[in-house]
Amino acid sequence: MKYTIKGDSDCPLLEVSLAPTETIKMERGSMVYLSNVSLEGKMNSQKKGLGGLLGAIGRSVTSGESMFITQASGVGPNAFVGIAPSIPGKLTCLHVGGNTQYCLNTGAFVACDDSVNYQMQAQDLGKAFFGGTGGLFVMKTVGSGDIIVSSFGDILAVEVSHDRPITIDNEHVVAWDASLDYQIQIASGTFGFTTGEGLVNVFHGNGTVYIQTRNIHNLADALRPYLPQNNGN
Repeated sequence: MKYTIKGDSDCPLLEVSLAPTETIKMERGSMVYLSNVSLEGKMNSQKKGLGGLLGAIGRSVTSGESMFITQASGVGPNAFVGIAPSIPGKLTCLHVGGNTQYCLNTGAFVACDDSVNYQMQAQDLGKAFFGGTGGLFVMKTVGSGDIIVSSFGDILAVEVSHDRPITIDNEHVVAWDASLDYQIQIASGTFGFTTGEGLVNVFHGNGTVYIQTRNIHNLADALRPYLPQNNGN
């Protein structure tokens, strides 16, 4: 994927250049502008027919992602498409292939090479009950190529090693090496009421976790007192 990140560091835009017949996948509804590019909506599944429909519905229900995904294809010379994520923050590129694959938190996906897909991976019941990363399933990349993910605020890489597990607030996790193991726990007290913290992911193994520096739910809570209230009248 040949791309440029444009704009300021807080609200960047991804511009992807496409050769004729080259195709990428992008987040549904994220197109800002294009030239010599055709857009086509596809079910968010690798399968076709009824199996593809059921897979797309299952992916939407279990992960919170859309049933559909947009394919952008170059149809002429100097083709390009501008893509904007839904929330302000940084964009970063993850290289996947072979044993290097990632799990994505809900809403992190922006765009990827057509040779990259992401599929549902089952979690155990404990992770599903406590987790905010897709219920019974999380999204795992497959294939080889580049995938662009977005964060709310800056995005940082945190290294995990066997002798140094890392505990990360659930709402700050963007993506992580699929080879890492993790458990979801209560931070402290009774669901963190004593410290103000909630659920955390404890990562074990060797790999990288990408985190965002801001929490969109905390922002929503901070804004709530200033928003008009519907009192039923």
